[in-house]
Amino acid sequence: MFKFLHTADIHLDSPLKGLESYEDAPVQEIRGATRRAFDNLIDFAIEEKVDFILIAGDLYDGDWKDYNTGLFFINRMGRLRRAGIRVFIVSGNHDAASQTTKALPLPDNVLLFSAKKAETKVLDELRVAVHGHSYPSRVVNENLALRYPGKHAGYFNIGLLHTALTGREGHEPYAPCSVDDLRASGYDYWALGHVHQQEIVARDPWIVFPGNLQGRHIREVGAKGATLVTVAEGRVTEVEQREFDVLRWALRRVDVSACETVDAVFSQVRQAIEGGQAAGDGRPLALRLILAGTPPVHGDLFDRAAQLIDEFRAVAASAGGMWLEKVLLQTRRRTDLSDIVGRDTALSGLLHSLADQRLDIEGLFDLLPELSALKSKLPPELFAGDEPFLADTPGQMEFLRSEVRELLVARLLRHGGHG
Repeated sequence: MFKFLHTADIHLDSPLKGLESYEDAPVQEIRGATRRAFDNLIDFAIEEKVDFILIAGDLYDGDWKDYNTGLFFINRMGRLRRAGIRVFIVSGNHDAASQTTKALPLPDNVLLFSAKKAETKVLDELRVAVHGHSYPSRVVNENLALRYPGKHAGYFNIGLLHTALTGREGHEPYAPCSVDDLRASGYDYWALGHVHQQEIVARDPWIVFPGNLQGRHIREVGAKGATLVTVAEGRVTEVEQREFDVLRWALRRVDVSACETVDAVFSQVRQAIEGGQAAGDGRPLALRLILAGTPPVHGDLFDRAAQLIDEFRAVAASAGGMWLEKVLLQTRRRTDLSDIVGRDTALSGLLHSLADQRLDIEGLFDLLPELSALKSKLPPELFAGDEPFLADTPGQMEFLRSEVRELLVARLLRHGGHG
């Protein structure tokens, strides 16, 4: 019998997005989350006495700011070496983008598979054959699985591959292949990476995404960790998901349709925030709150949005170990706006103008030279990443337009602007 850990998408030293701007947020813990999660993995591997670890791509997050990232990794591999644990790695799209990674000397217990061709590493004492192919570049559009060699007869065969299979939402379709392609290899276990959500794709043979080791933003909610696999007499006998994350992300959607007052909304949100603390399972929790539904106080919510959000943040802070990553107001009016403001009023005309206005980031920058100059001085992260602050997409622009409209209506109605 032997055991191994299957992990992927560690993104070592990748920043956690959306938390550091909070005064009470544990900045150092946030910045070191991926390292601490990796340490949890290493500690577990040593305590559990696993025979080897598989890393299915995206160990790193692109080029390092300095060599400390690489030195940290080498140090942890040294711990595994002293414990007699070997490590097998294929590079993924983020690793391939790093130039510094290629110059990093690895300890002799660590094998990085070639990017030129598929390779096989045989562990005769365990009767295991590990097959792998690293990414030669950041973008890989070909089916790498077709390059993998045939199985080693009499061995437990493992395929180590960074792929999106036939596609997964939110992930680039790199190294596309089908489940049938993987089955055709005759391997016993396919250790996949690239998809950040844990998923058992198939059990005959086992085809597994372990998910990423540490959630880094609100699109990576829930428990994160790695997969522990036990093999006896050449067959998988147990597959367990183990949690190694140190900070967790959660999303709570609160329907406030039945709330007749803003105080009632606050009370319901308080209950949701306090009830959401369990999602952290004892870890610090970053929570995104979405208010939805058609409450009678829809306009009041938008009019008092800034104050309410501060109060919601205070509730989360008082709960302890919890921070609101973002609060989104997505409530809707029960009645048509024209029934409220009239069809031939100044406010009605303003709203129609807003609805017809082409609203996009580039258009605004082109309109005013001063804004264009400002754009050149802004950090590029504002316009890129998983959730850019200034995203010029139809969905984001429609959401922004809707927020502007509701804010205008709330303010103008409060000051009698509908006459």
